[in-house]
Amino acid sequence: MFSRDIWKEIFETIQKNKLRTFLSGFTVALGILIFVVLFGFGNGLINTFNQFFSNDATNVFMVFRGRTTMPYKGYKANRSIEFDNSDLEDIEKNFPLFLEYISPRITRQDTVSYKNESNSYSTWAVGPAHQFSEMTIMMKGRYLNVNDINNKTKNAVIGRLVEEDLFGAKNSIGKYIDVGGSSFKVVGVFQDDGGDNEERNIFIPYTTRQLMEKNTDKIDAMVIGFKPSIGYAGAMAFEKSLDKFIREKKYINPQDRNGIFIRNVADQLKQNQQFARVLQIIVGFVAFGTIIAGIIGISNIMVFVVKERTKELGIRKALGATPKSVIGTILLESVFITTVSGFVGMLIGVGILSSMGERLEDFFITNPYIDMPMAVIATIILIVFGGIAGYVPAKRAANIKPIVALRDE
Repeated sequence: MFSRDIWKEIFETIQKNKLRTFLSGFTVALGILIFVVLFGFGNGLINTFNQFFSNDATNVFMVFRGRTTMPYKGYKANRSIEFDNSDLEDIEKNFPLFLEYISPRITRQDTVSYKNESNSYSTWAVGPAHQFSEMTIMMKGRYLNVNDINNKTKNAVIGRLVEEDLFGAKNSIGKYIDVGGSSFKVVGVFQDDGGDNEERNIFIPYTTRQLMEKNTDKIDAMVIGFKPSIGYAGAMAFEKSLDKFIREKKYINPQDRNGIFIRNVADQLKQNQQFARVLQIIVGFVAFGTIIAGIIGISNIMVFVVKERTKELGIRKALGATPKSVIGTILLESVFITTVSGFVGMLIGVGILSSMGERLEDFFITNPYIDMPMAVIATIILIVFGGIAGYVPAKRAANIKPIVALRDE
């Protein structure tokens, strides 16, 4: 293997057969390149699903009101369900073992202005706990607190882009903005990793919004955070119990799927992760198929190579070459070409993944990558099977009698 003459002979053979060598190497490099790129795309797809849920807390239920489609206990169908403040208190009282926090949400679209600047923004009337569900990051000032809720204060927490739109480079803390005809004091500015849309929202106390709307106690939706310690199974049990509790309180038929809606973020996350893993497995099978195709290509080329060199091998054996040395020479040439081409294809594939990066986000592929150990293992597998692909025809050639080989045309 370390004989200088053998390596000299291998390089001379490669030099004399450039096209054959190129085709052999191209088959190997293309197979491993496609494997690396496809496997990286699979990881990028999983990154997209994870990123979609990483901007908000995942131990959360979103409870929305709907309209009934079935009569129940004397109540007619087509009845609009309403939530109010008592629902918050009842849920807190009945589910203390599961509940970590709860916040109402009342969403409105308001024209908001400061001096000569104005724009339309989503105004969310919420409680202090809403900060945990949205994973809101405070840049300046503070978030809404219990005092704001109890005293129905006209304080507002605005998004980073709201401040830029209305105040430019000036500090907004302590300034007053007009929200739908009412004056609110800016007490905080937040940012959100969810993107620009999230940072164009405004948070105000839900009790203040209720006061503005004829002192009602109605709310649009409820954001319920459950204790992470209960796990996935506990979250599913909590969702089932919560659904039953609300239906009984609001007189909604258990079979009516339109009366209320509960969005279980933890369940959605798990389902999407499972879906992404299935897609990655499918992509993995396709990628593995390219390696198989590469191995078959190497095998076909090596059969042709051995056939082409049959007379040469006959002369070698006639001069005293052993079957072992014949096999070793052909096998070493095959492994050398496969190794160089395999690692070149792997490096090009990794380079493609690194260079494409953000360009693939429009196709729901975020930060595609492949672990280097995985890429190296795939390359080694290709090299091993490439060696086997070369060994089979080489062994067959080594067993040919010299006189038969010399007669080959």
